[in-house]
Amino acid sequence: MIDMSMKGPWRTLRLLSLVCLLLPALLGAQGAAASATPRTDARATATAAASARWGDRRLDEVAFLTTHNAFTNYEDSRWSSVNQAESVRAQLDNGVRGLSLDTHWYEHSTWLCVISFGSDCYPSDVYLCHGDCKTFAGATYALPRQSFHGTMQTVVDFLAAHPEEVVTVFLEDYVSAEQLGNSLGRVGGLKEMLFRPDEWGVRQHGWPKMADLVTAGKRLLVFSDRSDREHLGVMYDKSWTVSNYWSLGDLGNDLACVTRWPDVPLDRQEPGFRRLFTMSHHRNVPTVLTAALDNGAKLRGRIAEQCRTAAGGREPNYVSVDFHRLSDGSGHTPASIVAELNASP
Repeated sequence: MIDMSMKGPWRTLRLLSLVCLLLPALLGAQGAAASATPRTDARATATAAASARWGDRRLDEVAFLTTHNAFTNYEDSRWSSVNQAESVRAQLDNGVRGLSLDTHWYEHSTWLCVISFGSDCYPSDVYLCHGDCKTFAGATYALPRQSFHGTMQTVVDFLAAHPEEVVTVFLEDYVSAEQLGNSLGRVGGLKEMLFRPDEWGVRQHGWPKMADLVTAGKRLLVFSDRSDREHLGVMYDKSWTVSNYWSLGDLGNDLACVTRWPDVPLDRQEPGFRRLFTMSHHRNVPTVLTAALDNGAKLRGRIAEQCRTAAGGREPNYVSVDFHRLSDGSGHTPASIVAELNASP
């Protein structure tokens, strides 16, 4: 027989046990709600910022500052010839929203590892090289080697820290679709951010509004000059863009805005769909002096007098330059010119 005098203590113990069982679940639920609220608030804040900044403008109605060969710079690796002065992350922090990268396959070389006394002992992978990844250190590749997935992680990390921004990557692509896919698969958070035009029905409905991209969190676009990787979410540039021939010539005086692809004119029209216009403005060989001469009044005048007309009256969406922070002292810089394009009705 139970001692009735013990009912009170037993009841108290049972209550304490129940509290101990439920407390972790309650705290977990509160923690989940607390962690979800900031993410929800951040997305709402980003959407409001994008709406205030872009209004109802679609992706094909805005312009982005873009860097040619963004990976060849003085800060990310020891390049002897560069197109930019800052690291990829610094470029993003300073307003660049389009990056051009060259992807190459590097096969591990025991010989290079030995003769470099251990400084070039990298595994086989997709790297950013400006030609063959083994030929000329500092010219066709640089040490430390810049992995493609590492650079893309830098882009994704920037976007995670700036939920109101949209970034586009253009690939000059020398690897297989499988190699590219394996590399992209190692970039944490990329899949959630990658914009896929097939899922958005871009061909049927046109490009989405900037604010809609931000709201959906699909803020990374990737283009390639290879056509066999759209299943990866990497768009074939010739199918989605128009582009001018990339070079201003050795002397920088070839200002004509002619198409990069003879079968895709800059003023191409398609029912219900408008291609993005990528405009290149740089010379065969980049130097600080020539970039400064090219990046100011010449760039602004070329857009207004040559490229706008050649493209059927439309502005470029991506303005690609070398040494993006340099200019000619005219008061016009690549960044200010892009801002001017975005300010026009």
